[in-house]
Amino acid sequence: MHKRVMDIKVSQEELIAAVEQVVRFVRQSATVGGLSTAASSALNRLGREGPQRLTELARAEGVSQPNMTQLVTRLERAGLVARGADSTDGRGVLVEVTETGLEVARQRRAERAEALQRIVEELTWPEQDAVRIALPALARVIQDQQARS
Repeated sequence: MHKRVMDIKVSQEELIAAVEQVVRFVRQSATVGGLSTAASSALNRLGREGPQRLTELARAEGVSQPNMTQLVTRLERAGLVARGADSTDGRGVLVEVTETGLEVARQRRAERAEALQRIVEELTWPEQDAVRIALPALARVIQDQQARS
């Protein structure tokens, strides 16, 4: 018998463990392109936000510039991103996602969505409703915090 959603008490440790488990499961479900988590994240960011300088991309992804340079080189060799001149600064280089990269990112997002859908469908109706309310609310709070920083 399932516990009612409102009757469940979860400690902070249990909550973070659950979040980590869900995130890991959903991330690992995306296999198209054989990308690492870091590569997938950078590709998604470029797809959402448009072309960026390596330094901006590295900062946004929380990695060093040399690591981002290596990552972008691998993505470029795979045909997923391209480097181009920055029209506002002749010395600068912009990294942008290619059509192939957009398609790989789209397919990976679809795989993750399908994985999340499968596990949500295993929940009771009240639990499904709780997930559908909580996840967008958490995303909104994260976006608000990022906009303020």
